[in-house]
Amino acid sequence: MINTYTSYQLITRDMAQSISRIEAQPIVSRETEYYRANIENVKSIEEFVADDRLFRYAMKAHGLDDMAYAKALMVKALEEGIDDKDSFANKLTDKRYKDFVKTFNFARYGAETTSFYSPTTGTVDKYLRQSLEEDAGKQNEGVRLALYFERKAGSLKSFYEVLADPAMSQVVRTALGFPDQLAQADIDKQVEMFKARIDLADFQDPEKLDNFLKRFTALWEVENPSNNAQSSIAALFTQPAEFGISTDVLLTIAQMRK
Repeated sequence: MINTYTSYQLITRDMAQSISRIEAQPIVSRETEYYRANIENVKSIEEFVADDRLFRYAMKAHGLDDMAYAKALMVKALEEGIDDKDSFANKLTDKRYKDFVKTFNFARYGAETTSFYSPTTGTVDKYLRQSLEEDAGKQNEGVRLALYFERKAGSLKSFYEVLADPAMSQVVRTALGFPDQLAQADIDKQVEMFKARIDLADFQDPEKLDNFLKRFTALWEVENPSNNAQSSIAALFTQPAEFGISTDVLLTIAQMRK
């Protein structure tokens, strides 16, 4: 069996080819073709949400496929936009919603929104990358975690962002040899421990990032020798914050149902 780091390298060594293989998969190809053909015809939030196929594609592209059912919440976020610092999307701790609204900024651009790069080609690129990571996870969740970390790490501004994302924090804890129980400790204490061991700036250096992920994948295999961790690790991708539904979003949904 190919080890985790080798599997990760085989994917990232030629990312364009890896993405092409994913895009050629029948379901991915069919949904992408539909999205490309129809997204520019959408001229309003109502039209966008009404086309469930387009909307779900866009939501998955932004890592929000688990929230595709919450259309009322997404309409609220889209209608308020991001120009007002007190808008709904800006107030959420989960930054995926702000990114989504920034991409589909009907509040600012109106009918012209879907003529720009981000809602069209940019969203397709994100969808294909999300699909690639999910596909890798079917064989080895460690590879999925490594791919996700590689994609996100360069934009990190603080360790609080790491701790807000269960998948990211799992990678860091594993690479540093910290037990999972550390996640229950005081957040400020965890930040101090992370700061003492790593520098976020290193993640902007491809070589240093690769060395970090090499350490993660090696320790991942020690902790998961049979790679039968799907049930426990899959939970990382359905937890509050970066992956999954944050508590403030759940509260908003509950209020909308009253």
